[in-house]
Amino acid sequence: MIGKRKLDAEMEEEMRSHVELRTQQNIAAGMAPQDARVAAFREFGSSESIRETCRDQRGLSWIDNLWRDMSFAFRQFRKNPGFTTVAVFTLALCIGANLSIFAVVDAILVQPLPFAQADRLVTIFNNFPKAGVDRYGASLTSYYERRGKISAFSQISAYRYSSAVIGEAGATERQDIIRVTSEFFTTLGVGLAMGRPFTEEELTHQTDGVVILTDAARNKLFHGNSDVLGHLIRVDGVSKTVVGVLAPGFHFLSSKAQVFLPLSSDSEERGVNARYVTGTEEIARLKPGAALAEAQSEIDAHYAAHASEFPWAKQISEAGFYTTVAPLRADHVAAIRPTLLLLQSGALFLLFIGAVNIANLLLVRASSRSKELAIRQSLGASPKLVVQQVMVEIILLGLIGGVAGLAVGATGIRLLSVFGVDRLPLGALVTFNGRLALASLLLSIVIAIAMAVPVAWFSLRNFPAVSLRAESRGDTANFAAQRLRQCLIAVQIALAFVLLTGAGLLGLSLKRTMEVLPGVRVDNTLAGRISLPSASYRDDKARLAFTDRLLEQVQAQPGVTAAGVITDVPVNGVHEYNAMTIVGRAVESGVPPTLHNKYGVMGNYFKAMGIPLREGRFLESSDSRVEMRSCVVDEDFAKLYWPQGGAVGQRIFEGPPQGRQPSEAFTVVGVVGKVKQGELTDNKANGAIYFPYRYNANDSIFVVLSTGQTPDSLGLALRSVVRGIDPDLPIDDLRSMKVRVADSLIARRSPALLAGVFSIVALLLAAVGTYGVLSYAVAQRRREIAVRMALGARRRQVMGQFLRLGAKSLAGGLCAGGFGAWAMSRVMKSVLFKTAVLDATVLTAAAATMVLVVMIAVFLPSRRAARIEPMEALKCE
Repeated sequence: MIGKRKLDAEMEEEMRSHVELRTQQNIAAGMAPQDARVAAFREFGSSESIRETCRDQRGLSWIDNLWRDMSFAFRQFRKNPGFTTVAVFTLALCIGANLSIFAVVDAILVQPLPFAQADRLVTIFNNFPKAGVDRYGASLTSYYERRGKISAFSQISAYRYSSAVIGEAGATERQDIIRVTSEFFTTLGVGLAMGRPFTEEELTHQTDGVVILTDAARNKLFHGNSDVLGHLIRVDGVSKTVVGVLAPGFHFLSSKAQVFLPLSSDSEERGVNARYVTGTEEIARLKPGAALAEAQSEIDAHYAAHASEFPWAKQISEAGFYTTVAPLRADHVAAIRPTLLLLQSGALFLLFIGAVNIANLLLVRASSRSKELAIRQSLGASPKLVVQQVMVEIILLGLIGGVAGLAVGATGIRLLSVFGVDRLPLGALVTFNGRLALASLLLSIVIAIAMAVPVAWFSLRNFPAVSLRAESRGDTANFAAQRLRQCLIAVQIALAFVLLTGAGLLGLSLKRTMEVLPGVRVDNTLAGRISLPSASYRDDKARLAFTDRLLEQVQAQPGVTAAGVITDVPVNGVHEYNAMTIVGRAVESGVPPTLHNKYGVMGNYFKAMGIPLREGRFLESSDSRVEMRSCVVDEDFAKLYWPQGGAVGQRIFEGPPQGRQPSEAFTVVGVVGKVKQGELTDNKANGAIYFPYRYNANDSIFVVLSTGQTPDSLGLALRSVVRGIDPDLPIDDLRSMKVRVADSLIARRSPALLAGVFSIVALLLAAVGTYGVLSYAVAQRRREIAVRMALGARRRQVMGQFLRLGAKSLAGGLCAGGFGAWAMSRVMKSVLFKTAVLDATVLTAAAATMVLVVMIAVFLPSRRAARIEPMEALKCE
């Protein structure tokens, strides 16, 4: 800038020297000094033209023009604060909404996982579609069978999510952990900050006394001490030696685990009979050059070669068994992907509506400045300069809105935690960063250019003579500009209608989901999880003794009406399946087995959860102490095998009957109501079977109690009871069933709420846009209306004219929006529950809302037009 000023000063001095020299020459020729100077200026020519020519030759004219256009734009913004505020606020709101949603989409669906060459990582899982189970993890046996046998993999590893009691006696807490095989970290491509990974020799129950910590766990457990290798920590009451620490910031997928243990096993757990025992996950890294299809083909061939080794292979095959190899990230986020894409589409619709709204306002503003443009063109302004000024002004407006949108977006990202974004897969990675800010600013520029195109088109079509004549006589705007504004109104209405319909469908789907009865009492019911360390509770006898004492003391607490224990509570998202064999019933060839949910229960679980008894009796604590094996099934299970009734007294084997003794069969003693074991929207009727806890013991249990009080009021008492029995045992995940059911709906509730917010904003923008354009039309045609009314036109005729004008845009928008709503609802089909693709109620309500809001926006300026007084309007002219 300093160099430019210096050059301009030198140029001014040179021009002044030329003029002075020519003046002196004229004086010497006999001219008067004043005449000589005038003649010198006339011969020299236009100094401004010379300046521009010099700047062009220096290549700096575009800088001057840009600076001049920007200065002019800022003056216009200050001159029209109302327009500037509305435009910037609209852009900030729309861009901020897109930034907030895109931050989630980017973190979950776009950005690679934080591992080396993450696109080479795959996961391997089993499917039993004909048995009612689509994704069922993998097995430890499969991992050992496949290791080193699949040439498409450079590494393969297994892991298992679990939990453990961490800490010294009296200060323990249950934490999520991950048990992993020795190649786990090398498969991920992750190195340790210090220490070493697990070895193959440490994958047995006798040698697994080692642990690897995250950097956060090291800081927490050792108070920031970096020298932790070789130190001991207590895990489930057993001392484990720290052999490694991971780099800061490491986390695996969506897990919050900070402690890693060896996935230890024995020969039986790795044997062929455990091939379909789930609970284990497998990941692998593709070799360079190996394709996913190649790995899938090798996995299929490997299974075909070993299928006959399993004694129940025929039934597994009839269940439609197959193994899937899928990209790790895509599989991890598959469930939430449609919802996120739908939300991003809604945010983009909102942005389009806002852009159309501002474009319409800019057209109105350009129409009011037609005389200014005409004068500039009459004075020689080229079309290029006119368009340049329009583009600079609107792009500058877009950038200001984009910068304001960054603040709105950053705030929105923080507010998304209210909607539970951190509970989504990879939701912990959602954050505001420079990459998102840059993308947002680029988006604002693109939107600004799109808004500038129709305004530039209008400016180029502005003929000076016509505009000056129109200004002097008060003629109406040209029909092309009117049609363009009306079309933009229709586009706004169409987009808003699509958003409103989508929000209505999501809201109706959520409503119908919430109306689904979970099959248990959700009010006044509390449940919490307890982990029983194997070091202290090595066998079923020890576990039964603990649960007996626990239930006895919980039941004695004031306000507790019933208490029970189960291995997993409903809507928890965790399932344990197995097939069952009915004694005395031959397995039909070609009929796939059904995998059923199975649980271990003790105490008054059914009474505590409010599960009704349909036939027979409930299981009791005494059923875990007798040799006679009993079980309870639910209605779905009973209808599947005994549709005519008579389930009580029937006998069942868990799994295949081969090699079983008659005494191992379970006798059905009762039938209970069906319970939504997974999501409320799950319509699969796999059925459930409840065993006495003794026969389906687990080191993780849930204690459930019902009360006549507020459930949360008993949380402290329940914690005290558990600590009183065993000071090393914490109880966590302590929530009422009402909260659990509500939390299970977060993936449906949050999108419905966000879509509702988007649709309301879109509706208001459409109304404001319609009102603004029609208000301008009334003001612009004020003289015409006055003349018509002076000649006898009635007020209702004038009002009807503008109502019809708005109604045409409304009708066109609704027609286009109806097609858009149909297309959008087809895309939404996968995320809707018991809701038609185009629900008549939603469609009618959305259309009625649009008509009401838009017609109010149309009515106000139409009424103003009908109230124009002819004499006052003509007097002003």
